[in-house]
Formats: sequence, structure tokens, C-alpha cells
Amino acid sequence: GDMFIGMFIPGLLMAFLYIFYIIVRCYLDPSSGPSIPFEEDTLTLGDKLKLTGVALFPPLILIIAVLGSIMMGVAVPTEAAAVGAIGTVFLTICYKTFSKTILMEAMLKTLEVTAMILTIVVGGTMFASVFLSSGGFDAIRSILAFWELGAWGTLLLILGLVFLAGFVLDGLSIILIIVPIGFPLMESFGFNLVWFAVLFLVVKQTSYLTPPMAGAIFYFRAIAPSEITLGHMYRGVVPFILLDIIVLALVMIFPALALWLPEKLLGS
Repeated sequence: GDMFIGMFIPGLLMAFLYIFYIIVRCYLDPSSGPSIPFEEDTLTLGDKLKLTGVALFPPLILIIAVLGSIMMGVAVPTEAAAVGAIGTVFLTICYKTFSKTILMEAMLKTLEVTAMILTIVVGGTMFASVFLSSGGFDAIRSILAFWELGAWGTLLLILGLVFLAGFVLDGLSIILIIVPIGFPLMESFGFNLVWFAVLFLVVKQTSYLTPPMAGAIFYFRAIAPSEITLGHMYRGVVPFILLDIIVLALVMIFPALALWLPEKLLGS
């Protein structure tokens, strides 16, 4: 729960910077985000608020139920996932889109994804076990001592490895490979692990946006209009990468951005 809460303020800060940049960009260059022509805007303010409420309110309750239960320590992630699954079924019934076919497809897809994830987990666990039992951790400490990187140098090295790994690996693989090595190192240097976890996640998110791999861009490309090319997306994502780096620097300089809320809510 403390890690979810610790990411709350940096996440809001990141969202605020994204929104601020988009507003400023569209103000300076209206063609970047053209408004709907007046003659096509036939909805009243009340209609717009109603549509927004219908679209956002039910999923928002589901998000609060799942993440809120984890953040407050009421449920572990597995239990919260069950709440999310039940809530999703309830929403499909409310939206009148529920059917046995959809339920079966969702169950099969869940089974496939779970099998893939657990296979990665098994591989990562085996790697970590062999690595630690064979003295890999001590070897890394010796190498770092030889390089005389120090605590902050080691921190930057690990975050750099996370960034580079994001070019070729999915998020779960990065966690399973780097966390067993990185977290003990950070703990041995006296860094707060919640603070380091927030830095880790911000860097992983930044890597997910960064070309040439940029997994987020390829997902977006699948739903974007044909006139929007990968070149447009590569150029357009650069400011958001810079904003992520700003958030990363702020959290590094001011650890309270990640630690204040968990301390107030959970006392951790």
C-alpha cells in the first residue's frame, strides 16, 4: 500500500505537467489541437456533463474500489483483483453488454496472460535465486566498490539500466530481473525503498515512451488515424519524456514527494 500511495503525488504532478504542456502548446499553436467547429457543437453544457458523468463515474468507482483497497491496506493485490473482476462483470451487466461468449473470451484471455506472467515470474525467481546463492550480490558490491561509484552513482547506474532495459523488455520482466539486485543494493546504501520504488517506476514509464522501441507509441499507433505516422508520434512524445525527467529530478531532490503521503496515511 505504501508504494501505491507514494506514487500518488508524483503521478498527479506528472499528469498536471502533461495537461499544462498541452494547454500551452494548443494556445501557442491552435492547429495542434483544433476545437470542434461551432456549427458541429450541438450539445449543451448539461448534455456534456451528463455524458461525461455516465462515461467516467462507473469506471471511477471501480478504480477507487481496486486501488483504494490496496492503498489503504484493506486488501492485497490478489484480493483487489478479484474485486475488480466482479466489478467489471457488474458494469458489463449495467451497460447491457454482458454475454456468456464475452465472459468465456475474457476468462480464456485471462488464463493466457496469467500463464505468460507466471512463466516470467518462475524464470525471474530462478534467476534471482541462482544469482544470489552463487555470490552475485557480493560480486556486484565488489565491482561497485572498485569503480568507486558511491551511493548516488549506484542509484543512477541502476536507473540507467532500467531505462535501457525498457527498450527491449516488458515492465514485468524488468521488475523481476532488476529488483532482486537493485533493491538490496539500495537498502545497503541506506536509501528508502519506497522512494527508490517510485524512482524506478517513473524511469520505467519514461522508457516506455522513449523511441526506438516505445511500447506506448506502438499501442497508440494501432488506434490512431492513418494520417498520423510514427514520425509524428516520435516527435510528439519528446516533450512528455522531458516532463517525466523533470518529475524524476524533483522526486530525487525532494524525497518527501514520495514519502510524505505514506507517512501521513500509513505511518510508514
